[in-house]
Amino acid sequence: MTRLHLVRHGPTHAKTMVGWSDLPADLSDTAAIARLHEHLPAQALVISSDLTRAADTASVIQGQRQRLAHRADLREINFGTWELRGFKEIESEDPELAFAYWDNPGDVRPPGGESWNELRARVDAAVDALIAQFSGQDLIIVAHFGVILTQVQRALDLTAYEAFSHRIDNLSVTEVTHHGDRWSVGRINHRP
Repeated sequence: MTRLHLVRHGPTHAKTMVGWSDLPADLSDTAAIARLHEHLPAQALVISSDLTRAADTASVIQGQRQRLAHRADLREINFGTWELRGFKEIESEDPELAFAYWDNPGDVRPPGGESWNELRARVDAAVDALIAQFSGQDLIIVAHFGVILTQVQRALDLTAYEAFSHRIDNLSVTEVTHHGDRWSVGRINHRP
């Protein structure tokens, strides 16, 4: 049994589509960070996406826990030409594509970007590799909204559209457990 504690990074306060852009996290809410640190298992291994907002969040909650190298395959979805643009701007440029992307997530991708299914395949492979390497341990994975939702989708056997009904707040924890032949989900979007 391998337990995953999926932590969403601290907020960026960006009001645009933020995928692979390396924006910093606002980590000024020290009380929330302290509660998060105390909530997470003391013997867990800590790993994060290689983007600053996730890596820095991992650093502030790490404490005495062992830190693993950052992983680029735990990055947020690649929004391509939509990166750092607002939804209204994107929608005015190509309303059909924008609608399809959110209303029917799966194979639809932004220009130069990644589809939901591509993100899911990338993250599943990364998580599978971590589980194979660290089987039976607790892993704290500090990542992004999309990354966490892919694992909720996987564990609950949801469609991408159904997965999007879940809220994943900054500095929240979602607990997913791999039991070898099946998955289970504990709390989703828990704010300690």
